[in-house]
Amino acid sequence: MKKVLPANAKIAKDAKEAIQECTSEFISFITSEASAKCQAEKRKTINGDDLLWAMETLQFEDYVAPLRLYLSKYREAEASTQKHKE
Repeated sequence: MKKVLPANAKIAKDAKEAIQECTSEFISFITSEASAKCQAEKRKTINGDDLLWAMETLQFEDYVAPLRLYLSKYREAEASTQKHKE
């Protein structure tokens, strides 16, 4: 949070806690929707695509494109790491 504020700005402890709580609720909200999808499809593992689907379903479309790009780059990096280990 401090990175986006001027150097002399301070963040109250209760403000930090409120943001952390909101973030946790957001993650739970998205994960719950993805979990319901997986249960309906008789799968036990939630993957990144499930989370992106949940975000679209819950109308957080603005976040999906950058996260899809990040997920793609992450998967490429993981594949590259696996090739170097072999």
